[in-house]
This record gives sequence, C-alpha cells and structure tokens, in this order.
Amino acid sequence: MKLHELKPTEGARHTRKRVGRGIATGNGKTAGRGHKGQNSRSGGGVRPGFEGGQNPLARRLPKRGFTNPTRKEYAVINLDVLNRFEEDTVVTPDLLEEKGYVKQVKNGVKILGNGEINVKLTVKATKFSEAAVKKIAAAGGKTEVV
Repeated sequence: MKLHELKPTEGARHTRKRVGRGIATGNGKTAGRGHKGQNSRSGGGVRPGFEGGQNPLARRLPKRGFTNPTRKEYAVINLDVLNRFEEDTVVTPDLLEEKGYVKQVKNGVKILGNGEINVKLTVKATKFSEAAVKKIAAAGGKTEVV
C-alpha cells in the first residue's frame, strides 16, 4: 500500500446534507426543520439543561458543603516506603517523584508515620506528621522542612 492509495473505510465519512436548495431535493423550503415552532426559527431551541419547564436536575439535587479554592493538596508517603533507600541518602521530594513513589509534587510532600523505618536517612519534605519525626529520629535520621 502506498500513501496515495489510502482511503477512509467505507461508510466512515458522510457527505454534508445541503438544505434549502429547492423543492426537488426534499430538503427545500423548511430545510428539514418542519413547520413553525421554536426549533424552526433561527437562533431557536432551548438552553442547555432546560427540561421544558420541569424543575431541572441541577435544581432538584441537594447542594451541600463548599470547595475551598485555596486548598493545598500534598503528595503523601508513608515511612515504610523510605526503607527502600540506602543508608545516609538525602531524600527530597524530587527524588521521590523521580523514583515513582509519588505521582506529582504540586504543593509538596507530606511524610506520614505509617510503618517502621530502620534506615538512617536525611528526609527533606514540606510537612511531617509527629509520629514520622519521632520514628525517623529514633532510626538515627534527620528531618528537614523545605
């Protein structure tokens, strides 16, 4: 097969319906819009979400709470993951992202105290839980808030 032989699959492409081109076409005069009514007019039709006067879905459903626009979302990581690093490694948010332990560092990384740590590390992160700080210190490591 050559480039000039490429064709779309049969039936994949439709020819545009040319409306309002005379009575013989079957789409003349009203151009397939029927007679009178809201949808026959130019600019006619209803707005998105309109349900013909019925109470629309957006109004029927209950509204609760609010979304804080300034919320900071941290990438979280547990202590047991840090065991994978070698002794005396400086663990930074960039290193964690590079190794694939956290997906995306938006507002920083928070280290949580879940699990045990038995490697001496220097951990740099945006936030630490109290338990994480204690366990890292007990293992002989250091914590640093970036």
